[in-house]
This record gives sequence, C-alpha cells and structure tokens, in this order.
Amino acid sequence: MAKAMKVLLINPPRSPHNKILEAAPEKAKPFIHKKLIGPPLGLLTVASALKDHDVELLETKGEYDLNPDAPELEILVQEYLEKFNPGMVGVTFIASEFNAGIKIFETVKKYNPSILTVAGGLHATLCPDDFRDHFTDMVIPGYSAHVIMKDVVDAMESKKSLSDIGGLLILKDNQWVAAKTAPRTCNPAKQNYIMPDRTLINRWLQTYIVGKAKGPATYLFTSLGCPYRCSFCSIWPQFKGEYFQREVESIIDELKTLDAYEVVRFADANTVVNLQLMNNLFDRIKEEGIKKSFVMDIRPDTIVENPLLIKKMAEAGLIAVITGFESFRKEELKQYNKDYNIDNIEKAIDILHANGVLIRGNYVVPADYDLDDFAALSDFANSHKVTYAGYTILSPMPGTLYYNKVKDQIIDFDLDKYNFFNCVLKTKLPPDVFHENVGKLWMIKKGKDII
Repeated sequence: MAKAMKVLLINPPRSPHNKILEAAPEKAKPFIHKKLIGPPLGLLTVASALKDHDVELLETKGEYDLNPDAPELEILVQEYLEKFNPGMVGVTFIASEFNAGIKIFETVKKYNPSILTVAGGLHATLCPDDFRDHFTDMVIPGYSAHVIMKDVVDAMESKKSLSDIGGLLILKDNQWVAAKTAPRTCNPAKQNYIMPDRTLINRWLQTYIVGKAKGPATYLFTSLGCPYRCSFCSIWPQFKGEYFQREVESIIDELKTLDAYEVVRFADANTVVNLQLMNNLFDRIKEEGIKKSFVMDIRPDTIVENPLLIKKMAEAGLIAVITGFESFRKEELKQYNKDYNIDNIEKAIDILHANGVLIRGNYVVPADYDLDDFAALSDFANSHKVTYAGYTILSPMPGTLYYNKVKDQIIDFDLDKYNFFNCVLKTKLPPDVFHENVGKLWMIKKGKDII
C-alpha cells in the first residue's frame, strides 16, 4: 500500500549576523565562533516518529556548508517542493532563524497554498504568537512535538479532525486555538523516547566534521530540560522547569548505532546532573568497548565537586568540556541566578587540565560594560586560561527571565540578531567600540583550534 502522506522537514539556515566578528581586530577573527556544527536532532526524531509515512529532509545548514554556492533559500526550497511534492512542511525554529523559517513557509504557500505548514522548536514553544499571519497553519509547542506530529499526520491520512489533538495549536480567525483535549502525558526521555533517524542526513555527513577530527560529529541527548534557573537561558522555560533523564541502557543502545561518527556531542543543557547515572553510563561505555570522543557541558561547581567522575569519563573518551564561567564578578553571577563560587573556575580548570580534557570556557558580556570593565574581564581571563575561550553578549532571548526584565530597554527587534553575537540593547560604549572590545577578548586563549 502506497504511503499517502508526504512530509518535508526543513532545518532553516543560520543567521548571517555576527557583529562581534565584523568589528573584531583581524588577528582575533580566526578564533571567533562562527557556527554550531551538528545535525538537526529534533527533526530527525520527528522523522523517526513518522517512519510509516514518506518523509524527506532538507538540511539547509548542511547544504550551504556543503555547497556555499547553492541557490538562495527560496529557490532551494522550491526545488525540493517540486521534486518531493509534500502535503505538509515542518520547520524547527529558534529566535535567530525565525525570519528564515517564515521565508520557507512563505515559499511553500506561494508554491501551493494547500500544503500545511507546521512550526515547532524552541521559538514556537516560547513565542507562538509570533507565528500569526506568517504563513503558518499549525504550531506544536513543547517537548512532545514528535508525538503530536505523528497524531497530526495519522489524523490527516484517516480524514479525522485535527481539533481533538491535545497540544496542537491551529490558526483560526488570526488566533491560535488549542484542542479541548488535554495533551497526553509525555516523557520524551523514557517511554516516549524515539531514536533519531540519522539516515536522512547522509548527504551532509562531511559538513559535521569539527576541528581536526577525522570523522563527523553527531548530537545525542542524555537528558532534556535543566534543573537550574539561569536568568538568560531559554532551555528551562522551554521545558517549563521539568527535567527528563534517559536510562543508561537506552543511551548505550544509541551509541552502538553510531559507527559513522567519531565525535559524540552530548546535547544536554547540563550533562552531569544525575551522578550515579553518569558513573554507571561510563562504566557501561568501558564494558562495551565503545570508542568515541565525547564532548559535554558541565558546570564549574559540578567539576570541582566530582573530580573522580571527571577522571573516569576522561579515561572513557571525554575529550572536551564546555562550561559556563559567565562572569568574574559575584554580583553578576547572582543576577544570572548562578550560585557557584568564582574560585570554582580556577579549580575546575585545574581538574580538567589534569585529566587531559580540553576546556571551552564561556563568558557573557553585558551591554553596560565600559573600557574598565573590559580590562578587568581581560585580566581575569588571562589569569584563568583555557584551551578555548568564548565571549558572547548577554542577550535578552524571548521567553527568558532576562528578556522580561529588560524588554523595555531593547532597541533592536530584528530576531536575526538574537544569536549572542549582536547587542540588541543600548550599550554604554559606542556600539562599534563595544563589539570591537568583545572581539578582542577572543584572543585570550590557549591553543589554536575552535570547537
């Protein structure tokens, strides 16, 4: 029996805006972070949920990395529409890719207005009203998009009403209307976990090679959400403060399928939360003889409190840790809802270095920094050197506590610039001088590569 429903899933291109890079001194530019590299895990999970249907993926980030001379977005999308002729197009959204995602939907509707357009992802969860009047038929907010998307496609194929699908928002009379049916209970890390369908990204595998690695990297999540409440972070609001932890054997089963990948980047807000689970996981990785290079996010205080766990993970393949130092000032850390001691930064660096683990230490720079503040941060960073250092701008991401606190001070509402590399608040210094000084900070590092 032919599969009636064709679904095209599209990962939008990155925002091209990076004011730090533009304003930085030439000798700093090679070090400045330019793009995240990795497959669209959420879309691959949706694709896996729709395995009984006909699903195609357009990975525009990978396409433009593979072929920088590829056609502009509208033409690229048009080509896929003509080739695949879908009945539904789904796009995942973050703030800085919102405009590109809407352009995709506009292209879809110009090609064929009867194609249903569905928005999901972080920005669709936190800001669904942004999608009204923007060529969007449905929004699936929250962390159960793969479950709801399957319900939608199944209902369409069987000619059933969509209005009874809990968790789905449908546009009616310029308003989002939710089903009267409550969303079903969903645990996306346990009973509702679905392994992503990575076969759909074979075309773009070589674009996922990071640094000097010989093979591509992939994302794998061991948890979703976050138990912490950092004021500038979108992740815990996206999950409404909930935290979902996968089982050890589920993670091991997925790792066993990743022969094509040399590097596994744990795509968690914080990988080390459940200490016993992480201990057990890396025992099992060693027992199974799984040979991978692992990259993960760990808080400085967690590193300091668990040196033996760090040693165990390093012996089993942990090669790099991304950690948020955020600030060198206690009062700023308090404003960010970070409750660790600044002394933990130096201790964490020592522990990771002692175990041969590369460190990406990230700082955020507030808009009100003057030259004295930049000098003080520079002095601190110079005395706490890491393998890779990152300096981004404290940004009011829509849906965060910080956004609600400073929204009246925002002077630039172009969502393309909401990627931590463009200041959208009024700066104390002239804007070009501010961005130039952020750029200069990127030269404070030890090592030559960029993660």
